[in-house]
Order: sequence, then C-alpha cells, then structure tokens
Amino acid sequence: MAPVGESLIQIKGVRKVFQDPKKGVETLALDGITLEIRPNEFLLLLGPSGCGKTTLLNILAGFDYPTEGEVVLHGRRVEGTSPDRGVIFQSPNLFPWLTVWDNILYGPRARGETGEEVRARAEWLIQLVGLKGFEHHRPHELSGGMQQRVAVARVLINEPEIVLADEPFAALDEHTRRRLQGEFLRIWEETRKTVVFVTHSIEEAIFLADRIVVMSSRPGRVQEIIRIAAPRPRDRTSPEFVQHMRRILSLIESGNSH
Repeated sequence: MAPVGESLIQIKGVRKVFQDPKKGVETLALDGITLEIRPNEFLLLLGPSGCGKTTLLNILAGFDYPTEGEVVLHGRRVEGTSPDRGVIFQSPNLFPWLTVWDNILYGPRARGETGEEVRARAEWLIQLVGLKGFEHHRPHELSGGMQQRVAVARVLINEPEIVLADEPFAALDEHTRRRLQGEFLRIWEETRKTVVFVTHSIEEAIFLADRIVVMSSRPGRVQEIIRIAAPRPRDRTSPEFVQHMRRILSLIESGNSH
C-alpha cells in the first residue's frame, strides 16, 4: 500500500485515439488526462455519454492501452490486467448455471484456492452484501439488484486493492439504485478498497464520492476535480448537496458546448 498522503495511481498525459481502418477515420476519445488517485479513495468519473469515462476505466483495468501517456500503479506502468484490479460491470455477467455461492467462488477455484480460508471469506462476503439465505439460488431466481450484489462479492473475494466500477447501478430502477448506493458505501467503509466509479448521474456522484472528476464531452478532458467534504450518509435534499448539483450541472453543460 502507498504511504499516507501519496498517490496510489498516477494517470500521466493519457491520450486515446480509436481508428476505423475501413472508414479511414480517427476518433480522439481522451485528450491529455492527468490525474492522481489516492489509497482508499472513492473517486467518481462523471461526464456525459461519450466523454471517455469507460475508455479511461478500461485503460486503468488493463483491458486497453493509451495511444500516448501512461498509467502508473505503485511506481510500475500498467501493462495489462492484474488481480490487484477488480472490475464491476454494468451487467452482472453471472454464470446462469451456477448458484450464488459458486458464482462468488469461481475466481478462487479457477486459481486452485479451495481451502477453509476462502470459504470463510465467501461466507463473510455473502453476509456483507446482504445475500445470506440465497447461497443456493441461481441468477434467474434473483432480482437485478441482488444479481449485482453477487457481482460485487465475486470481485471482492479476489481481494483486489482497487475496485473499478463501470456504471454498476445504471440498469436498475431508481429505488433499487439508491438502496445499492448505500450498500456499496457500507461495503467500501468495511473493506476500504480504493474505488474508481464511473457514472453519468450527478446525484450518484455527490452521494458516493470523496472527489468527483468532471469530464468534458469528447474528446474527454478533466474539466474540474471537486472534493465532497460532507460527512456520510449524505442528505440529497440538503442545501450543500443541491449547491454541488447546480455547480456540476453548470460545468457539464459548459463542457458540452465547447
């Protein structure tokens, strides 16, 4: 773990160009992203659709590579995927033929970890994500919110240092989404992972984040970084919350017009 006060991840001048050889077209998705992420921080990437949030997350995960610049973790350049970075996707992507228990244990079993310690970790995580009593259910027997809880536990059982979340609650109804936001915060406070979370919801960002990175529309640039100092749990109707909403909305609207 990085010493207190030091950054865990450095994103240095990251530029990403997508090429379409058939059309002979280049698309500049990210343009000079420079950012530091701190240990145990809950960081939100916020911006309009198409601003490159998921592209940046994919580069952090090692699924993709920058055209220019680099991502550095613990002083080493990120060049591919690693167990120290776990990814939660918008869709739970569970194995439909496996139970909750077997979905969660899939990663450790694939690595040959079958001992009592990993079973105890699975039991603790099932309790943590609120799925006690559903261990033997299959995904089709669960609600969308419960499936996403399984996806969270499936990532956490691998004990990543960093959790990368790509709009994990976007497909859920508003009530379920708000409930899972609170649950995810509780899990984060319990595990103290470093979280990088992508969203296009201003309200979600303010409710969850230590800091919000507001990105401009394509090509994605860092428009502003906003620290949210309000204690948790946060009141979505408080004057401070509403003030942040107005400020960020104004930033995004101005970023869309460039």
